[in-house]
Amino acid sequence: MNPDTSPSAFATIVPTVVRGVRLLDPATATDRVTDVIVRDGRATPTDSDTATGLPAVDGHGCWLMPGIVDLAARLREPGATHKATMASELPAALRAGITTVCLPPDTDPVIDNPAIVARISMIAAAAHGARVAILGAVTQHLAGETLAEMSALKTAGCVGVSNAGRPLASARTARRALEYASGLGLTLHVQPLEPSLAQGGCAHDGAVALRLGLPPIPVAAETVALGQWIALAEETGAHIHFCRLSSARGVQLVRDAKARGLAITADVAAHQLFLTEEDVLGFDASCHVVPPLRSAADRDALRAGVVDSTLDALCSDHQPHEPDAKVNPFALTEPGMSTLETLLPLGLQLCDETPLAPLDLVRRLSTAPQAILGLSRPTQGCDWILVDPAASWRLDTTTLASRGHNTPFLGRLFKSRVLRIFSTSPTPL
Repeated sequence: MNPDTSPSAFATIVPTVVRGVRLLDPATATDRVTDVIVRDGRATPTDSDTATGLPAVDGHGCWLMPGIVDLAARLREPGATHKATMASELPAALRAGITTVCLPPDTDPVIDNPAIVARISMIAAAAHGARVAILGAVTQHLAGETLAEMSALKTAGCVGVSNAGRPLASARTARRALEYASGLGLTLHVQPLEPSLAQGGCAHDGAVALRLGLPPIPVAAETVALGQWIALAEETGAHIHFCRLSSARGVQLVRDAKARGLAITADVAAHQLFLTEEDVLGFDASCHVVPPLRSAADRDALRAGVVDSTLDALCSDHQPHEPDAKVNPFALTEPGMSTLETLLPLGLQLCDETPLAPLDLVRRLSTAPQAILGLSRPTQGCDWILVDPAASWRLDTTTLASRGHNTPFLGRLFKSRVLRIFSTSPTPL
């Protein structure tokens, strides 16, 4: 059974009992099978006497966990509605157990003023799906030079700022952006990719790119950018969130910076934990992503970084495309995968293939990204999802709810199905 994605799906619910469910709550370090009352954004273990007379749901064999908070999803609206819309993607996210998605500022127009924030919030509210947390632009028009009015963006509701993978004009501009954002209590989200090294590339600088004649993106494009930002974080004390790491050396740089006590967090896109440069063989354009799929050793290091919490969060990095975007020669296709609906299933597969415990997976998917975005669980509670972790289904064009069918996982058999969503509020962020 799929969850209700109608407008009532985000209505405040009456207290409900979920019987015999495995409660996974990182905020209280709870991992136990019990009866649970879900009320006011909280899931509280209970006994049969306390639960008498309340509506009940059978949760045997299922997990009850906080709703997933996805740190990066392009919804293609405004600006590219021929690819997808909020009306298509936000219900798809909700169906996949993602109750909040974070929207980067590289929409058209760019999210660099309060009017655009208000417009996006209105569109999101009408979509009746997952909530949208909005990142404002660091620089006007994402041009990398003049800083945007971050104070006004924060007042309008932005939960952080980013330049969405676009380069900044100089290290001086980067430092000023960090100081400005830090003074406002905003986290700066950075995709570490040095443009002078990455420009024109489309594949990992390795044997596969050499064999196929594809222009490469070296690991140094990531590590050079990381080194500069880490140095600025050390000097300013500002909080930086590094987005979508892809390399073993990148993971180690973040691990070392954290060991020095710097205010740094980092995430990885779930597909980077399962795919490698080998998947590009045959010029499979569904595997054209930025940062690129790297070596098996890089993939394994990313997995180790998730297990030991060097990488704080998993995200989808959802980028839906129309079919024509992927039909040109590999280097000329548009990068990105449609990944909302594989985020949770890949997470469960990671638990099967690594020492990652289910409670730690839930932390990487929900409470850690929630904290990175500064969303306050203690006062607001959170959404909860009921998941059958053993339910099998095959990913194909009939099971995808997203308009984007650009995924290399088509035909793959997955486990996990979201059965029900318990939400705290009908209002998007």
